[in-house]
This record gives sequence, structure tokens and C-alpha cells, in this order.
Amino acid sequence: MRYAIVIEKADNNFSAHVPDLPGCVATGSTIEEVESQIREAIAFHLEGMREDGIPIPPPASRVEYVDIAA
Repeated sequence: MRYAIVIEKADNNFSAHVPDLPGCVATGSTIEEVESQIREAIAFHLEGMREDGIPIPPPASRVEYVDIAA
């Protein structure tokens, strides 16, 4: 499965979340670290859902960019 993630810059680190998996979040001091951490968080989150008998939601979010003249 391929889930969209959102990475945001915070004051001293980066955070990431998965729109299709509420509560699935991670932080890291670099973009590379937060990407690694969110991969682990997704795997852990899905494992917990399976153990609890909760259906795994299919990826539904889409990420697009728009260009705006400044």
C-alpha cells in the first residue's frame, strides 16, 4: 500500500502524519529521519489495527501542488 504523508517543519524538528490513518504521527530532527520514523509508525499502526480486528483503510488521500503567482 502507498499512503500519503504530510511533513511539516516545526521550530526545532519535523513532524509527519498520515491523513488516512488518524493518530499515526512521527517526528524527527531531519526530513530523512522523520520519513524513516513515519514508515515505522505506519507499520506499527497497521499491525495494531490488524491485532484489534479493525479494517485497514485503503489509501484515499491525494497530494497535489498548485502554483500561485506571487
